[in-house]
Amino acid sequence: MRLTAVCLSLLCGFLGVFATLEELPQDLSLEKFMKLLRLDQNSVIADYNTDINLNTPGMIRKQGYPAEAHVIPTEDDYLLTLHRIPGDENSPPVFLQHGLLGSSADWVISGKGKGLAYILADQGYDVWMGNFRGNTYSKAHVTLSPFDSRFWNFSFHEMGIYDLPAAISYVTNMRFQPLHAYIGHSMGTTAFYVMATQCPQITQMIQMMISLAPVAFLQHIKSPVRILAPYSMQYEIIAQFLGETEFLPQTKFLRFLSKYLCNQNIIEQKICANILFMICGFDKEQFNYTLLPSILSHSPAGTSTKTIVHLAQEVKSGKFRPYDYGPKRNQLLYNATEPPDYDFTNVTVPIALFYSDNDWFVSHPDMRRLYRKLNNVIDVYRVPFEKFNHLDFLWGIDAPKLVYKRLLQDINTSYSDK
Repeated sequence: MRLTAVCLSLLCGFLGVFATLEELPQDLSLEKFMKLLRLDQNSVIADYNTDINLNTPGMIRKQGYPAEAHVIPTEDDYLLTLHRIPGDENSPPVFLQHGLLGSSADWVISGKGKGLAYILADQGYDVWMGNFRGNTYSKAHVTLSPFDSRFWNFSFHEMGIYDLPAAISYVTNMRFQPLHAYIGHSMGTTAFYVMATQCPQITQMIQMMISLAPVAFLQHIKSPVRILAPYSMQYEIIAQFLGETEFLPQTKFLRFLSKYLCNQNIIEQKICANILFMICGFDKEQFNYTLLPSILSHSPAGTSTKTIVHLAQEVKSGKFRPYDYGPKRNQLLYNATEPPDYDFTNVTVPIALFYSDNDWFVSHPDMRRLYRKLNNVIDVYRVPFEKFNHLDFLWGIDAPKLVYKRLLQDINTSYSDK
């Protein structure tokens, strides 16, 4: 089918730019490949990155910090895991929320002095990290199994109206104080805008919000994700290729790649990195290839296919609104043949917008449109490096200097008079 041809040509085209047959390792025979596949999971190959065998709390403890895990229920009975680097009794709480296909691991993979979670902990903050429903750490429900298709009947709308309110309420109730700052990346900002428009009472628990690579309007997206837009109202077609329920979970095969192929030499690392670049933009200057085994062992962490379809609908419509089920069901759910736009007049929390030039998810026109919709923007920061891309906000070599320094200036300023 046409969609298959587009996907294959896209993948082969991008990989072909960086890898020729001559560059591939000559000693990786089929026999060697199969032997590696049969290796026991506890086997050790010299010099591989040990972080690939650690979960988020394990990586945090390895760096010398205390770590906690908290399992909380949502109003619709999903069970979410929050991770925490606890501060002392007087430490202001901050909340970090990952983006599409990410997890709490995103904030700590870079290591001490580089990962934002560690930098905030070193600054004296009580650091909380969320995990959206359906990812590696939040694949649980009170009654539904992940093998039940009903478990995966959600998109970023449910993340905004259920996941974030549950997590933020839990933290603020536990700490008896509002969040000093909510910091979201990519879909961590999308779900926040959903929450702020649909559940504005929750934002009263937040003193300010930092949007790293903010995703709301997607009309001018450059990422190959846009190729799904023409099929966004034909769920069955997309599901045939992406899966009917879960999209890109962590798998044994990905862990194999991260441990044995993307951890061997610079050629294999570059090939693996190109897959990330293909989706988010190219920036070999800011990408730390030594992190690649850790990144691939934790990301992608999975989400629902419905979430991807919802994003594709946003590309096609050029609007920011709930899931479009088609005219008949929309009439039942929304009392209109099309979903209503999210109402930004409800958003009053102070917001800082951080964006870059080489972000294939966040275009300048879409970012400016979001800016005009928001009522209380306290900072707009364009990263001063033209090749800085969507994932560099997490793992860029110079992210502490180019992004986190400005972020700390913002959150260390009081906006409590909101």
